[in-house]
Amino acid sequence: MEIRIGIINTGRELSFETAATADEVRTQVSTALEQNTSHLNFADVKGNSYVVPTANLAYIELGTEESRRVGFFA
Repeated sequence: MEIRIGIINTGRELSFETAATADEVRTQVSTALEQNTSHLNFADVKGNSYVVPTANLAYIELGTEESRRVGFFA
């Protein structure tokens, strides 16, 4: 699933693919915001880690969980 994160006062967004489901990410973000956690931790499918400050979140866009089709379909 693709995640795109907008950060306040930053011209670019953070975009990466993760193995987590949309519900897992949604729960993680909701819990962090409700408990006033200072940072969110994410990991992508390549093993990279991302630490995002919750105070500077502008938005989080969750992509579809479908895998992309390759090839020709009739």
